[in-house]
Order: sequence, then structure tokens, then C-alpha cells
Amino acid sequence: MTTIRPESPLTTDLALLMERHTAAMHAETPPESIHMLDAHALAGPDIDFFVMREDNRPVGMGALKRIDATHAEIKSMHVLAELRGRGLAQAMLDHLIVAARAAGYGRLSLETGSEPLFAAARGLYARAGFEECPPFEGYRPDPNSVFMTRALG
Repeated sequence: MTTIRPESPLTTDLALLMERHTAAMHAETPPESIHMLDAHALAGPDIDFFVMREDNRPVGMGALKRIDATHAEIKSMHVLAELRGRGLAQAMLDHLIVAARAAGYGRLSLETGSEPLFAAARGLYARAGFEECPPFEGYRPDPNSVFMTRALG
């Protein structure tokens, strides 16, 4: 059984997810272009953090970071590599979109990598209606980043 629920990113059994996410972000991206948040930052007051579990095993995660009352950013979306291709990333993205709407956000944005490693993620977001946009909320133009956004109306 697969569930997605709010949890603390500091939960000890999330160590593998956090390690894999960190390794993936550092695999092809120069350090100055990595915009991921660590577990302590994900525990911040302006972030809603969600964990996907299968039979109580953490297999995915995603977060919403409040930019302002009408705009949020997707952060740290990750599904274990060995479980990809089963629709789990789509399920997490769908959950984040529903949670953003429920929180009253009218816009959802994200930053992802431009490297080949991130092609599947960019495709997932594009299929969900996200379109490329200029940098937002403190980001700067970066050839290693792709910025995307969509209205939630």
C-alpha cells in the first residue's frame, strides 16, 4: 500500500532518501548551481514536507516552500531510482499540486537541472502543465538550471 503524508524531514528512516537525493543533485551539477535544501532546511516553518511510503518504507519525498500567500515552490522531489517507472513521481507531483491548491496557492514553480540526468523530471513537469519561465524568488539565470511554473486555477 502506497501512502503520501506530511512528516518531519528529520525522521531517522528518511536517511536513505536524503542521501540518494543529495548524491543525485551532486552527480552532474556544479556545486554553485545546486539549490537543494538539506533535511534541517526542509524542516523550516515555510515548508510542507511529504513522504511517500510503500508498506511503511519511505520511497519518495517532496516539499512545498511558501514564496508568498499565492505562490509556492516545489523542493526536494525525489523517488528512489530502483522504483522509478511505476508512476510514483507522478503520484507525488499530483499530491503536491493538490496540497498547493488546498493551501490556497494560485501558482506553483520549481527549479530543476538542465543536465541530461534531469530530462525525465523536466518531462514529468511539462506533462503536468509546467512551462519554462524566468528565474523567480531569489534565483539568478544559470545555464545549469531550468525554471518552470504553472497556474493552479
